[in-house]
Amino acid sequence: MRYLSTRGHADRKRFCEILLEGLAPDGGLYLPERYPQVDAIALQRLRESFNGGRPGGYAALAFEILSLYIDDIPAADLRALCEKTYTEAVFGTPQIVPLKKLEDGFYLEALSNGPTLAFKDMAMQLLGNLFEYELARRGEELNILGATSGDTGSAAEYAMRGKHGVRVFMLSPHGRMSPFQQAQMFSLMDENIHNIAIEGVFDDCQDIVKDVSNDLAFKRAYKIGTVNSINWARLLAQVVYYFAGYFQATTKDTEQVSFTVPSGNFGNVCAGHVARQMGLPIRTLVVATNENDVLDEFFRTGVYRVRGSADTHETSSPSMDISKASNFERFVFDLLGRDGDRVKAFFGEGLSREGRFDLSTDPVFAEAASHYGFRSGKSTHADRLDTIRDVHRRHRLMIDTHTADGVKVAREHREAGTPMVVLETALPIKFAETIVEALGRQPDRPAQFQGIEDLPKRVKVMPARTADVQAFIAQHCARA
Repeated sequence: MRYLSTRGHADRKRFCEILLEGLAPDGGLYLPERYPQVDAIALQRLRESFNGGRPGGYAALAFEILSLYIDDIPAADLRALCEKTYTEAVFGTPQIVPLKKLEDGFYLEALSNGPTLAFKDMAMQLLGNLFEYELARRGEELNILGATSGDTGSAAEYAMRGKHGVRVFMLSPHGRMSPFQQAQMFSLMDENIHNIAIEGVFDDCQDIVKDVSNDLAFKRAYKIGTVNSINWARLLAQVVYYFAGYFQATTKDTEQVSFTVPSGNFGNVCAGHVARQMGLPIRTLVVATNENDVLDEFFRTGVYRVRGSADTHETSSPSMDISKASNFERFVFDLLGRDGDRVKAFFGEGLSREGRFDLSTDPVFAEAASHYGFRSGKSTHADRLDTIRDVHRRHRLMIDTHTADGVKVAREHREAGTPMVVLETALPIKFAETIVEALGRQPDRPAQFQGIEDLPKRVKVMPARTADVQAFIAQHCARA
């Protein structure tokens, strides 16, 4: 299996090369040259591997799917990495991602049982083990640079803390995360973890990560890698839980299932796109946004229009306060027939110059829905409050603000006879202020996080300047 850049670079690389690299040399994102196909026989074999989510079933499923994309790690080692990652001890349940039934044909897929109570743990725990394995095999070290709007940062730091040969430099928007999210990250005192709060919004943090990744001399000198979903390995790990959700929502492999995914950076739902391209019987992929509705606008109109910092709303589902969706480039690459030159024109100079591109009159735009199954919707703060109250009243279940965005939009796109699965993104404790506003009570807090907001914090506040971040990295690690 070889991987190519969405912007047409001539190189073709293997999995372990791109695992440590992040962006392609031309600024594009990596995708496989082809999506492995899962026919009816293979789907049945995968269902048997999952084995109803019994102990070890999710790890076995992960191994089978990852093996389709990774051929430069020995099978026995890859299986051991999956078994080390996906355990009941780490994720709290033998199923790892159990479905919660709200009503007939309508489910939540619980992805937030990991160490940081967010779906990012599903991929990040594996990524940490993959990094440690590959770096040990090479005798190298890696400096991870990432950006977070709330959950990626803590998931990455908890996955990488104490890992041999790995340092983490995590950028977050200063004052824009919930107090719980900030405490999860900033209270870590591990020597290999560095938190940097950027005076701006998430998109500023993400732009700095891309700037550093595109500075090839600095990237090579300081061995810079990434854990954001621009890293293909992380997105690949997320493909697995679409298969697990499908197997739990169906009894026959001829049935279709729809998924609704709260989305800001398009990584979570892009994994669903990959699963659908492989042949998983997904009917629709519904993108649920908050007030920062750049993705909803595209799927409604064909216009992709990024917003600046001043026009990016601060909302009660802050992990989706994103107006420049990095992973969207991967889908557009497929939508445009894998035309790297057109993608480069749109996402390179085009967005920098115009801040938008328009596919509304291009025949391929209709294929976003007809061929690729995408739908979308938007949720507001008032919608979140109403949905949190309604789900709690009707189902005695407390959901977080981002999952509420998903439930609200999913209800608008349900179809008779097709199960709808909403991907749960986090536990309510991470957004306690809004839960109190909606329900008048504090959400349950796991024992290990009691008093976390009162712990000492270690964080460096910086202006949104790439050079300042590079200087900080250089100060804290040696050149290669």
